[in-house]
Amino acid sequence: MKAKRSLLIVEDDVSFARALRRSFERRDYEVHLCDGLEGMRAILADNSPGYAVIDLKLPGGSGLECVKALHRHDPDVKIVVLTGFASIVTAVEAIKLGARQYLPKPSNTNDIIAAFDKDDGDASVPLTARPTSIKNLEWERIHETLADAEFNISETARRLGMHRRTLARKLAKWRVN
Repeated sequence: MKAKRSLLIVEDDVSFARALRRSFERRDYEVHLCDGLEGMRAILADNSPGYAVIDLKLPGGSGLECVKALHRHDPDVKIVVLTGFASIVTAVEAIKLGARQYLPKPSNTNDIIAAFDKDDGDASVPLTARPTSIKNLEWERIHETLADAEFNISETARRLGMHRRTLARKLAKWRVN
């Protein structure tokens, strides 16, 4: 019988976390669950997981803080960041802070395991011929500022120089679940 691999899941969506847990447990992972940085620190006091799945948007802060703390705890841990709020800025920062991969939600267990196993980048990824649209650039700027403001809508609107309701309408149009 294979030894169980230890996995930490930092996810605030209870039903998604439960589904991930069951799926990984069926694949012989020992799973530890928490919903934020403080819960993660409590788990790390007694455990040193070899793998971690971290949601980007967490209550009370960013999953990037979890990536940073986890990588500082053990530089060899294989970290995958999952998010429904993907942006180039947060993807780059997640990798710089120690994540192995950055996956958009919904991603399944097979996608995550493949990301754990991927050691190097893929130079054969095709470049897109389509230039980035103004709307996509606007969304990336909004999301970058939103992440910098720790997902505080009022502060983000102030930093962008727009009315809070205008920002809320724009975010509602781009809602990602």
